[in-house]
Amino acid sequence: MDDRSSPPVTLEEVARRARVSPSTVSRILNGTARVSDSKRQAVEQAIADLQYHPNEIARGLALGHTMSVGVITQDISSAFYNETLKGIEDSLAEAGYSPLFVSGHWNATKEMERMALLVARRVEGVIVLTGAIDDETLLSYANRVPLVITGRDLQGPNVLSIRLDNEQAAFEATWHLIQLGHTRIAHIAGPQEHIDARERLEGYRRALKKAGIPMDDRLVAYGDFHEGSGLLALNQLLATRLSFTALFVANDQMAYGARLALHNKSIRVPEDMSLIGFDDLPGSLYTTPPLTTVRQPVYDLGKVAGEAMLRMIAGKKVSMPDLPLQLIVRESTTRKRG
Repeated sequence: MDDRSSPPVTLEEVARRARVSPSTVSRILNGTARVSDSKRQAVEQAIADLQYHPNEIARGLALGHTMSVGVITQDISSAFYNETLKGIEDSLAEAGYSPLFVSGHWNATKEMERMALLVARRVEGVIVLTGAIDDETLLSYANRVPLVITGRDLQGPNVLSIRLDNEQAAFEATWHLIQLGHTRIAHIAGPQEHIDARERLEGYRRALKKAGIPMDDRLVAYGDFHEGSGLLALNQLLATRLSFTALFVANDQMAYGARLALHNKSIRVPEDMSLIGFDDLPGSLYTTPPLTTVRQPVYDLGKVAGEAMLRMIAGKKVSMPDLPLQLIVRESTTRKRG
């Protein structure tokens, strides 16, 4: 006879075998029972004889533990967020927790709907990857679940913020171009409602100021962090007929679009135009030529966020490691000709 065809043993059957009530079995399993050694031994023997396997999900719910953490991302299909989500998933799995991923698509209303859904699912905490929900709303949710938030500086009880120094990294990217002799440097910025995009624009401006290069706002165009907007922004810059020999783009995806626009205009990289991105996505090593960019520790960011959440759930102190950003110099940047 195939045991796999038999119905699972129930808690009530264990109770009948041990001659105790089902509630006594439940309390013994949960570690909350105060019973005699003989009753405990009878229950343990019944469990062994019947090969009873408790429903861990039901036990967790009874104890207030769902072993799940909500994660609000912006675009699950994004190459950038993919690595961060993998880091979160790996860190949670080590402790037996599972993530529930939802996308907000940079829309505050959608993000709040997702947050409400996650809380209704009784997740034990929520990790918010940047996002558009206002700080006041996030702080109100922190009264109900622990929050780990990346990409912004939010202080409050039951809240942990993880920030990367986008401004300094953008400064170093622009400074790299300046050291190569470029003085006419354009910038394709990300959407300014995003703090990381604002910080990267500020780093670009600070580098120009330090080098004594006048800031020309006409050399700044704006995109939405996707490839198509990089292509459009580069065409807008070329349409001004202003000269520039280098281009710093606020993320790799827009840099890919800008690279295509340069190719379409027969502008060579790096001979005619030095190009630098931000993120160091996996595909940036395989562009033509390979893209100089700023490497973000995106996997480590997810790992740290997940580990911090687990410590918050356990009521432990959280200490944050340093997560440096690194300029990766490849073949898309070179010294200014002439």
